[in-house]
Amino acid sequence: MKQSIRVRFTLMFVGLTALILIGIWGVNNLLLERFYVNQKVDALCRAYTQIDELVMKKAAEGGSIRDEFPSSNFFDSGEQTEGVQLLRKLGDENNIMTIIVDGVNDYPIVSSGRDARFMMDRIRRYIVGGTNTDNTTILETDQYTIQQSFDTRSSSYYLECWGFFSDNTTIFIMSTPLASIRESVELSNQFLAYVGIAAMILSSLIMYGATKRVTSPILKLADISERMSNLDFDAKYEGHAQDEIGVLGNSMNALSDRLKETISELKSANIKLQKDIEEKIQIDDMRKEFIANVSHELKTPIALIQGYAEGLTEGMAEDKDSRDYYCEVIMDEAGKMNKMVRQLLTLTALEFGNDQAVKERFDLMEVIQGVLTSASILIQQKNAHIQFPVYGPIYVWADEFKIEEVITNYLSNALNHLGGDNIIRIMVEELGDIVRVTVRNTGEQIPEEELSNLWTKFYKVDKARTREYGGSGIGLSIVKAIMDSHHRECGVRNVEDGVEFWFTVDAGNAETG
Repeated sequence: MKQSIRVRFTLMFVGLTALILIGIWGVNNLLLERFYVNQKVDALCRAYTQIDELVMKKAAEGGSIRDEFPSSNFFDSGEQTEGVQLLRKLGDENNIMTIIVDGVNDYPIVSSGRDARFMMDRIRRYIVGGTNTDNTTILETDQYTIQQSFDTRSSSYYLECWGFFSDNTTIFIMSTPLASIRESVELSNQFLAYVGIAAMILSSLIMYGATKRVTSPILKLADISERMSNLDFDAKYEGHAQDEIGVLGNSMNALSDRLKETISELKSANIKLQKDIEEKIQIDDMRKEFIANVSHELKTPIALIQGYAEGLTEGMAEDKDSRDYYCEVIMDEAGKMNKMVRQLLTLTALEFGNDQAVKERFDLMEVIQGVLTSASILIQQKNAHIQFPVYGPIYVWADEFKIEEVITNYLSNALNHLGGDNIIRIMVEELGDIVRVTVRNTGEQIPEEELSNLWTKFYKVDKARTREYGGSGIGLSIVKAIMDSHHRECGVRNVEDGVEFWFTVDAGNAETG
């Protein structure tokens, strides 16, 4: 192989390790010295705070810091007072030498450094003449100054903190040496280089050997794929790893099984094709049945129109009343045919998705009231008693014109089948995210076995009565198609004194569909 994955993985690992080592080297050069100095500055600030708290504590007790140091020479003090312990701790942990001076009498209270006289001279010079121009100020506050100074005697750098404690009478100076950080950085980087190169060589060898566990399964998968290309579908990957290679192996096993099942699937496809042909034949039969139903529905009105038209032509209606009656029958039958054709067009558009519902928010109670108002003359003719309690506006999300058509169909159906006490009751109920509308009419019940067929095109329970009021058996089919376009339900059930039709829509506070 020209480009082995093992070699590429190993080279990528070596390159990444080299970048990390170079990054550590650069960070050491740029930031280690600054970090070291900042740590020393923080140590001096903490030391000042601790000693200052002790000074103020002794002042609050009516004494002075001198009480903590019986001897001005720190090394001659045998008592383990709080002040002695504090200075010893600062010296042991942070290598800080401290001199505390009575500013009133210019007398050293205590010195934890061996060279007390030299440090006394420096604090006097700082207090009298301010910061030496040869020193570099790092931090300056109202009480103390931290600066970097150079000691010509030892040719080394120090960090010094000097100033007054909070009682404004006690002077101090603290000093801590700065190690040769540059030299330390160089030594650190040199050691890092040796260790890094050794680690990189060793880890590269380990990496090269470890990648064999990755490449070996890949080579096995390559062999399996070659056998599959020769139509040997019994070749299987037998690894049990749960990683990406295991997933790939399982996928190839699934692919092998799938290819093995191709012949049987072709047979299944042939069976499915045969089924599709049978469905096409069934659709053709349904189309023929539909045409037959339409022809049957149109046959009667056409025959009536033709008969009465011939009667007019042959002069059978010589007086005006007879002619008016003949013309009225012709117009009535033509209107029924026109209504049925319009309903068929509407139903076809709904079933084929050409008349999509356009949802908007509207007051359902207002729509129902409008339908009742429009049908007021027909309601009076039927001597119907409408019960429609109005409790205020109820808003819904739906296609207002289609829902109005549903309500109109339900109301017309109720009026045409009214009986008993001639009561039509319309109820609107809010049920969470939906609103349920119920139209109940008193009269004869529908046989239970006929209820499920009411939504079928051209279906009529009582054909004679349906013919009497001009029904075509399409209205409820339109209702069902409208509710399907809204993805909501509709239904019918027999009640104690009649029949109840219902449908649901999305409430006004629900998400639009």
